[in-house]
Amino acid sequence: MPQVTDNTAVRVFDLQSQDSIASVLEGVDVVIASVGGRASGNHELVAQTAERLLNALNKTSRRLLWVGGAGSLEVAPGVTLVSTPEFPDEYKAEALAQGEALKVFKTTPSSALWTFVSPADIIYLGDNEGDYRIGSNTFFTNDAGESKVSVTDYATAMVDEAQNVAHVNQYISVAY
Repeated sequence: MPQVTDNTAVRVFDLQSQDSIASVLEGVDVVIASVGGRASGNHELVAQTAERLLNALNKTSRRLLWVGGAGSLEVAPGVTLVSTPEFPDEYKAEALAQGEALKVFKTTPSSALWTFVSPADIIYLGDNEGDYRIGSNTFFTNDAGESKVSVTDYATAMVDEAQNVAHVNQYISVAY
């Protein structure tokens, strides 16, 4: 059941259905998509959904903001966080799926206006803690060497990007 607040609507769509995704996108200016396959064990769903959304939004002026993961951030040139030995095994499949989705964003021939937004390594429940920073595809940390951001500040960054349209067709990261 859609929830509506201040021109914001939550719409639900069964990504495993073969129905057209276009119907759920009608009347929408910005799509913020958060897709993960952990609950169902279907990680292929992540990249497939990215492709479906890019195709559905092709040749439109609607924005797509994708909730990514930290695993595809580079810790060194050409070395992703998920490929390091320290990356937790329990999150590896999900991180690899988000990496596949990122490849879809970079290679799908679509005129869709997308932004792939990865949170810091640690994203936690919490209030606004101050000024978050926007980075590129590179893993970055605060002065204490931590890569973290609260869910509240990550959500604020997503809304700010939706309103400011600052990083079209780019992969960005959010951390303190």
